[in-house]
This record gives sequence, C-alpha cells and structure tokens, in this order.
Amino acid sequence: MLGYTADKDAYLKRLRRIEGQVRGLQRMVENDEYCIDVLTQISAATKALQAVSLGLLDEHLKHCVAQAVAEGGEVAEEKIAEASAAITRLVRS
Repeated sequence: MLGYTADKDAYLKRLRRIEGQVRGLQRMVENDEYCIDVLTQISAATKALQAVSLGLLDEHLKHCVAQAVAEGGEVAEEKIAEASAAITRLVRS
C-alpha cells in the first residue's frame, strides 16, 4: 500500500481543482487578459502543485522510507537516495 492511499481522495480533489485553474489560465490567454492577472493565476497554480508535491513527499518519507529504514540494508539506502533525488527536483522547480 502506498503512503498516500489513505488521503487519495483529497489529493485527487486538489488535483482536479488545479486542473480547473489551468483551464482558467487557458481561457484568460484566449481572452487576452492582462499579463499580470495571468501571471498571478500561474503563481497560484504553481503553489497549489507545490503543496500537493510536498504532501506526497511527506507521506513517502513517513511510510515508504520509514518502512525501508526499519528493514535496513540496501533497500533503505535506495529509498533514502530516491527521496533525496525527489527533494532535489522539488527544490530546483
């Protein structure tokens, strides 16, 4: 079972809301809305995606990585390296 499974419905709801924000952005560009207004909405959508990614990362650390560390060995090292790489990607974005 994946770490986020218990909160899957909440994550899906948030992602659907973000999908709506992106569709709204498309409409704004189609309607030649003011640049700053479009940029403001892009920032909001970006923050919403970041919140989802941080939530998923937290769940991954609490469940997948913690379980691997408890088991120890090479699997633990792989999970830690995997989590570190994910954090690096998030920080760069």
